[in-house]
Amino acid sequence: MKANRMEAFSDGVLAIIITIMVLEFKVPEGHDWQALVGLGPKLLSYIFSFVYVGIYWNNHHHLLHLVRTMNGRLMWLNLLLLFWLSLIPFTTAWMGESHFAATPTALYGIILMLAALSYSLLQGSILSQHARDSSFAAAMGKDWKGKLSPLFYLSAVLTAYVSPWISGVFFVLVAVLWFVPDKRIAQVLRDR
Repeated sequence: MKANRMEAFSDGVLAIIITIMVLEFKVPEGHDWQALVGLGPKLLSYIFSFVYVGIYWNNHHHLLHLVRTMNGRLMWLNLLLLFWLSLIPFTTAWMGESHFAATPTALYGIILMLAALSYSLLQGSILSQHARDSSFAAAMGKDWKGKLSPLFYLSAVLTAYVSPWISGVFFVLVAVLWFVPDKRIAQVLRDR
């Protein structure tokens, strides 16, 4: 199997994840703008999750362009990443329904942290296909975003019980870090 087949499968799963999240919205009872106010927490949690799924989709797309040889390990690591991402609609809905209560917000952070760790494993497996002295290996060795993100997620989990809004700040920080696709991968692709 070529990497583009795994990428196409992943694209389909991510599209379904986004679709499931938007299907959680129910039509409000009223017929004015005030009727939408009650959807505020759900909308905010949806925006968080949509941005996160979009960030994963974008960075995953770039990362898979660096696969030299497709193997079972890569396919399983990719499925592990997709497993954690597939739980985002559940935690998104629970967080929105509960108006960002501590436990749903903490679980959301745990799921995002496990997705980040899975992405790092996938990235590491792809890295192992490149010579240690390659430009890709050199660029990826400075993975400060990949090391900082799980710490921010852990902070979000721990602060959820103090204030879900503080957790939200950590979620936003990670999203800001990754919003622009990983420039290291883009540089390696340009150097090819």
